[in-house]
Amino acid sequence: MSDDTVHLAEGPRVGIRPFTHADGPEFTARARESRELHRPWLFPPATDEAYAAYAGTLIEGRGKVGFLVCDREAGGAIAGFININNIVAGAFRCGALGYGAFAHAAGRGLMGEGLGLVVRYAFTVLDLHRLEINVQPGNTASIALARRCGFRLEGFSPDFLFVDGAWRDHQRWALTAGTTR
Repeated sequence: MSDDTVHLAEGPRVGIRPFTHADGPEFTARARESRELHRPWLFPPATDEAYAAYAGTLIEGRGKVGFLVCDREAGGAIAGFININNIVAGAFRCGALGYGAFAHAAGRGLMGEGLGLVVRYAFTVLDLHRLEINVQPGNTASIALARRCGFRLEGFSPDFLFVDGAWRDHQRWALTAGTTR
């Protein structure tokens, strides 16, 4: 990706932008390179066919929206992704976040910056009031990211999501508009 890409929002080191079908080759290559980092928590699409289906639902935007976190210092290379799923309007105005860093970008603070941009976008442009993150208790990196970005632990949900062939317990983290840092 070239460094002249238009981002929806930019920070000092990253920009966020929507998924495109053209991102498939880079995204799937990064997913394959990051398999060890992601397992057993996350299974991003690693083939062209899987990416096309995955990105298609995000591009259509029916109840969800996806963002690529792009490393501005690396010419716009994809560092990770953040999706807002299960968006509900009306009196609830809530969405559930899912995210993943790619191995080449992990531990560099890029996802924290990207998540901050997505949170601001969600609370302003999308006019959401609440964002939730559901994390398996052993996923310490994801929990640390939620905590660093100001999310508060709200509870524990046994057998919450079907991940890697089994129903998994999750911690529930949340942030509401007006409580952001």
